[in-house]
Amino acid sequence: MNDVDVVVSSLERAPALIIPLVREVPQAILKRRPKPGKWSAHEHACHLATVHPVLSARLDLMLSEQRPRIVSYQPSADEECGASLEVNLEEAMERFSTDRQRLVQRLRGLSAEDWQRTADHEEYAQYSVFIMFRHLAMHDMLHAYRIEELLLKNDWT
Repeated sequence: MNDVDVVVSSLERAPALIIPLVREVPQAILKRRPKPGKWSAHEHACHLATVHPVLSARLDLMLSEQRPRIVSYQPSADEECGASLEVNLEEAMERFSTDRQRLVQRLRGLSAEDWQRTADHEEYAQYSVFIMFRHLAMHDMLHAYRIEELLLKNDWT
């Protein structure tokens, strides 16, 4: 198995790990922020469903242009202020799962040359299709880890 296969497999399996984890979080703490400015489990989960359109657009750009300029993605001010708390979690998780299945199918169709295509990213010294999706796999696990931290937290003072 090569690195591309590892990344794609990780992306494919992420919803099977994350969605049941989200469903374990008790309703009483699901939307509770651990402290001001820090996201709740609900917000972390909903965020995972928001990134697919951004990455799909980046992939389109990177496959159609030579070394396009990529602007960093930052959660919106509304998202930071709690707008995701109003999002239907089940719908967000369904979107995460469905969009991820589509993404994995698309990634499996890329050539070796496609995976090596590069872009100029405003934050990173190097950026390629491979790096973008390896980063997404780690991004999934970062938010899964935060959700699990909140699930297991015993000090909610």
